[in-house]
Amino acid sequence: MVKVEAAIRSKLEAALRLEFIAIENESDQHSGPAGRESHFKLTLVSEDFAGLLPVKRHQKIYALLVEEMAGPVHALALHLYSPKEWQAKGKQRPNSPDCLGVGS
Repeated sequence: MVKVEAAIRSKLEAALRLEFIAIENESDQHSGPAGRESHFKLTLVSEDFAGLLPVKRHQKIYALLVEEMAGPVHALALHLYSPKEWQAKGKQRPNSPDCLGVGS
């Protein structure tokens, strides 16, 4: 696991009661130098999201990752579910769209 991804995981695991966590580094799907940690997709399932509107869930995550968002992380795709929502979705999250900048 690389430095930024490890920091993200550590902060999320310390702050949330997570039932599921998936952190995907999608940086290689975007233009830029190899080996960077700039684009991530997070899928999180937590009872902490129950009763919160999506914008409040996103604000909660951005507040936890303020340092990463101010530095190396350029984009963060968030898929945030309560356990009930996750079950209803069949434990599936949407695929990321192709980046128009790949290969640029």
